[in-house]
Amino acid sequence: MPVKVRIPTPLRKITNGSDEVAAEGRNVAELLSDLEAKFPGLKERICEPDGKLRRFVNLYLNDEDIRFKKNMETELKDNDEVSIIPAIAGGF
Repeated sequence: MPVKVRIPTPLRKITNGSDEVAAEGRNVAELLSDLEAKFPGLKERICEPDGKLRRFVNLYLNDEDIRFKKNMETELKDNDEVSIIPAIAGGF
């Protein structure tokens, strides 16, 4: 079940410069494990040691934040698109 994963610029060193990669998994947690197997060091930049998503990283499945779905247990299907988005803080 291939899923397209969009990689932000700061993480492209790990993916050999690729801005999109393919990975597999029945859910987001499995997808991240597959990404880690293909690109060692990627998961630790996205997840805390306990496996939860880091506070300043957002994952979107087809333009929907997984935190508003089933988080890491969000199911995936063929041709889904996951975007890794680092949160940007700012203001006055």
